[in-house]
Amino acid sequence: MIKKLTRHGNSRALVIDRSVLDLLNIDDDTPLEISTDGTRLIIEPVPEGERRASIEASLATGNTRYGRMLKKL
Repeated sequence: MIKKLTRHGNSRALVIDRSVLDLLNIDDDTPLEISTDGTRLIIEPVPEGERRASIEASLATGNTRYGRMLKKL
């Protein structure tokens, strides 16, 4: 399958066909990791465990930084 980028404001977008999204079980809420090996663009769903760990790390950082203030609210 060959695709071209389309304009999306000042950026470019890659439109992925519904059949491919369905095959990979990707919907609008699925976080995607974008990386490269230097010559290829790699787009893959973030594994649930990594996503949960990232969210928990962010919550811990926020709680450490703003916990006292939030308790006062």
